Amino acid sequence: MRAIELFAGAGGLGIGVSRAGFRPSLIIERDRWCCETLRENRNVIDNDWPSPTEGDIRAVDFRPHAGVDIVTGGPPCQPFSLGGKHRAHADHRDMWSEAVRVVRETRPRAFIFENVRGLARQSFADYLGYILLQLQHPSLPKREGEEWAAHVARLQRKHTGKGAAEYRVVHQVLDAADYGVAQRRHRVVIVGFQTDVDAGWCFPAPSHSAGALARTQSDGSYWDRHEVPRRERIAMRAPSFVSDAMPWLTVRDALTDLPDPRSGAGASWTNHRFQGGARSYPGHTGSPIDEPAKALKAGVHGVPGGENMMRLADGSIRYFTIREAARLQAFPDNWRFHGSWSESMRQLGNAVPTTLGEIVATSVRRQLEAAA
Repeated sequence: MRAIELFAGAGGLGIGVSRAGFRPSLIIERDRWCCETLRENRNVIDNDWPSPTEGDIRAVDFRPHAGVDIVTGGPPCQPFSLGGKHRAHADHRDMWSEAVRVVRETRPRAFIFENVRGLARQSFADYLGYILLQLQHPSLPKREGEEWAAHVARLQRKHTGKGAAEYRVVHQVLDAADYGVAQRRHRVVIVGFQTDVDAGWCFPAPSHSAGALARTQSDGSYWDRHEVPRRERIAMRAPSFVSDAMPWLTVRDALTDLPDPRSGAGASWTNHRFQGGARSYPGHTGSPIDEPAKALKAGVHGVPGGENMMRLADGSIRYFTIREAARLQAFPDNWRFHGSWSESMRQLGNAVPTTLGEIVATSVRRQLEAAA
């Protein structure tokens, strides 16, 4: 099945979509360093990955790609990020109208879009509703000079009138840790199907839980598996009820076979160099090694924050290496990142965990096949 990947970044969502059985026919990304990363890794997942189209999405005509099976992507999150300025549609980086245009011009059978959970905040409720209405009725675009509130009114009249919606759309906030990623990363995921596709789809159920992790730490099996000395073990109370889900993965789980970069032994691993200078300050104390990592951040100005540090059992902290951060985002170990440490960390801070993308995309593909 053919796919178009928008706002591809360093490839996190694209990797997951490809692993789910889709083949990208077009990849769009504006950032120079991300494009270099994508070109470097074209053959890692699929030998037929096209070279990314580098540039402004607004200059791309998507009509020659009409009839693709799926459109995926993560429009820039800064307008909605908790660490940003929260300007939504007033932010020049708001590209949701372009995502809708691509749906309008290509008419995919399905689409998957994702963004930061800030998009689901109450203060953005009206704008999120506007996005969802546009995705349900992509053939009713905003007119030249029309205010978005006036466009909302036209969409609402269409939506409540006799004309049927073009896409059935659902959305949900997902935590990547609940799906086997060693990171607490919340994303708003929006999925839509053409109305003539009898999808009968819902979001995949979580497979991992905090309670299951607490159980393995309280009974000692987690510590025994990692051969953690008793003086470094954290006393945990056994939860009164635990579902049959698997334990959340921790930083220690994700990085267990990587050498400590401070020893110099990491030189044989791609992007696994020690980065000094880590310091703790209020609100930025690093990720405890025996919990899922805090969400990696790119920072308001592209500078990684304290969330990109590891806090060891003795209380000391250090920055994650690029390879370690890539593990926490579930990238393959042979995926090479271009740019400096801070530039590569920015790419990772903006990425979608590949496992989360793969799980959602696989579920969508199965429903498309069943409805064919």
